Amino acid sequence: MSRDRVLLERALERGEQDGGSVEFKERLIRDVHLEGGRRESLAAQLRHRVLSGDGEATYVVGVTDDGGLAGIDAETFSESMDILSLLAEEADCHIDDVQTWGVGTEVSIPSDRDDDSTKNTTADSSQENGLVGVARICEGAVLETDDEHVVVGTAGHVDHGKSTLVGSLVTGKADDGDGATRAFLDVQPHEVDRGLSADLSYAVYGFDDDGPIRVRNPNRKSDRAQVVEEADRLVSFVDTVGHEPWLRTTIRGLVGQKLDYGLLVVEADDGPTRVTREHLGILLATELPTIVAITKVDAVDEERVGEVEREVERLLREVGKSPLSVERHGIDAAIDEIDDTVVPIVGTSAITMEGLETLDELFDRLPKTAGNDGEFRMYVDRSYSVTGVGAVASGTVMSGSVEAGDELLLGPMPDGRFEEVEVRSIEMHYHRVDQAQAGRIVGIALKGIEENAISRGMVLLPADADPQPVREFEAEVMVLNHPTRIGEGYEPVVHLETIGEAAAFYPENGRLLPGDKGKTTVEFKFRPYLVEEGQRFVFREGRSKGVGTVTDVRPAD
Repeated sequence: MSRDRVLLERALERGEQDGGSVEFKERLIRDVHLEGGRRESLAAQLRHRVLSGDGEATYVVGVTDDGGLAGIDAETFSESMDILSLLAEEADCHIDDVQTWGVGTEVSIPSDRDDDSTKNTTADSSQENGLVGVARICEGAVLETDDEHVVVGTAGHVDHGKSTLVGSLVTGKADDGDGATRAFLDVQPHEVDRGLSADLSYAVYGFDDDGPIRVRNPNRKSDRAQVVEEADRLVSFVDTVGHEPWLRTTIRGLVGQKLDYGLLVVEADDGPTRVTREHLGILLATELPTIVAITKVDAVDEERVGEVEREVERLLREVGKSPLSVERHGIDAAIDEIDDTVVPIVGTSAITMEGLETLDELFDRLPKTAGNDGEFRMYVDRSYSVTGVGAVASGTVMSGSVEAGDELLLGPMPDGRFEEVEVRSIEMHYHRVDQAQAGRIVGIALKGIEENAISRGMVLLPADADPQPVREFEAEVMVLNHPTRIGEGYEPVVHLETIGEAAAFYPENGRLLPGDKGKTTVEFKFRPYLVEEGQRFVFREGRSKGVGTVTDVRPAD
């Protein structure tokens, strides 16, 4: 028996055990299967399959009626999935998961772990002889994402326990002292081996009337999707990088996402470091309400914990913030007072779980701060290609909402053009959703574009928008740190939304000294981007850094 056949039978095994709730389709074509009474008949058939399988059915696409492997081209497979989604919706069901592979080739079992929180489950396989896909259909409409959803960005020095703390929060499991819960977030093998995060990672947990809804195993996509489905309130974490060489990635995580709160971690043994101050400066530049978690309090005595807390309080006061000890003043005070000037401080341990109940209550009760005003806009943070689906752009919805089937603009391209695209499907933490609103971290599968044409810093907008690409803009800036002075032609990297691009500065008065505020013209060196008045940004070059606000834009010719 061929390996393809073994894989297919393995994928169908669960459906067969559930009472034969399996349907074979070679292909689904819009002009054939949605015409006349065929649509209603197929929707009724799908509903029957789901009810026969106790709320779940399996559809196999790319096979003959008797289960023979046929394989279809990628375009036909995508159309078949679109039609299957429409039929499921009409039957008050939804596609919960899709696995795909190429027939007649050496293929591999899809991994339950990959490098992005919004990818579909898919095999890395050739499409030489066509695609076969197995779709799991579940009863119930696709989740509407109207529930409150708070997004938290983590920051702090390497080894101070950001990922470990988040891993223990979302699982409810104590760490073993060697970073076991951190491994739930570090998605690259070299990160796990070295114990260092090198890129943004994501995690989610939620709450209902009975308390936290945790993820049993964050490495299983279905477990994370279940949290999204069941929770009344979601808390998503954007876990950044603590190692200094990856400061650019940390800035991208804190500036390029639509965050509600920052979570700055400081280890009880080490105390605040220069990197702690760097990350605090970035949080201040974004005017983000922030919580400080003093981690690893189990590793030191109470006197040392008190010393570090006082160091943190001094650091906050130096930058004009008011520290608030949650232990002394209580959770109610922290929730009432937290803003861009008051910073609650919580002592925590991922090993003893001290302080994690306090963080649970804070994240359950803290109000969402990021608004939802304006039309849909999402800056692209990552892009990838999914077999049988095509190009996917992922990022955080900055404003408005988007639905499957919406027509959008994507760009600007290097020459300033915007391309017309269509939303094929949307996923949030591996759960397929009908729509996504501001603050959601999503992957959007797009029709009409190849993945290699999408790059970080591009933006998705409504099709009727009239975006003006920008190569040059005016800004008010403040220099936070620089060894000498900033003169004409100074070339830092500008971080604005998910844009990270070299740019030349031309200060109005010819130069800017450390601590100075002033006006400057900023010119991207290589290509245009969508930049708008009022957007805040961070610029850096080595250890030099500053913050700014766009005051005027000059559309590219």
